Amino acid sequence: MPHVLLIEDDASVRDGMELVLRRHGYDIDTAATGEEALALLDGPGGGKVELAVLDLMLPGMNGFEVCRRIRSRTTVLPIIMLTARGDDQDVVTGLEAGADDYVVKPVTAPVLEARIRAALRRAEPSGQTQGADADSAGLVIDRAGLTVTKYGVLIALPPTELRLLLELSAAPGRVFSREQLLDSVWDHTYLGDSRLVDAAVGRLRAKLEDIPAKPRYIQTVRGFGYRFGPL
Repeated sequence: MPHVLLIEDDASVRDGMELVLRRHGYDIDTAATGEEALALLDGPGGGKVELAVLDLMLPGMNGFEVCRRIRSRTTVLPIIMLTARGDDQDVVTGLEAGADDYVVKPVTAPVLEARIRAALRRAEPSGQTQGADADSAGLVIDRAGLTVTKYGVLIALPPTELRLLLELSAAPGRVFSREQLLDSVWDHTYLGDSRLVDAAVGRLRAKLEDIPAKPRYIQTVRGFGYRFGPL
């Protein structure tokens, strides 16, 4: 039974989502504020949480800051953010803060549950286990151990970013469209948004590249998508 933390200040929305998700077999903890959610994650039961559904418009500490603080504690917890409007800047800021996905409220139960299932699948170990790739600049992608190091230092990557890196680096030089990456990494093409790919690429570049503005590894092919530079 997957354990989900639902962070939503509107009691009626929170109760409705909790009821729906419990009917789909999820174990649910709820929090009405960011501070309450962080205290729960830091408490004795926090280790049980497998995914967080986070509303951006919270009283006190807003959802962006909550997302950043969760990411500072753990890279492996999938985060789906809820936004009351599809405002581009809200979405981009949330994704840059470390969210894996987003849905716009009001959200239907099937859409939310599909996003949760997809995020939990991405958090499972990848099947790409063909040894390790390395380059002269010190980047090592260990597919068997699912780790990434640079100059011998471990780079902690959330599951979505790790899957994206594994997908791109499995075929150096091949150009992947955003739609292909949504399908293979996020696993919900019909619900997908190319901003998910762009934000994840931006976060990866910040962690992998010596000069993120001049990427060596994850290169943009204008009008088409992205490719991984040969190691």
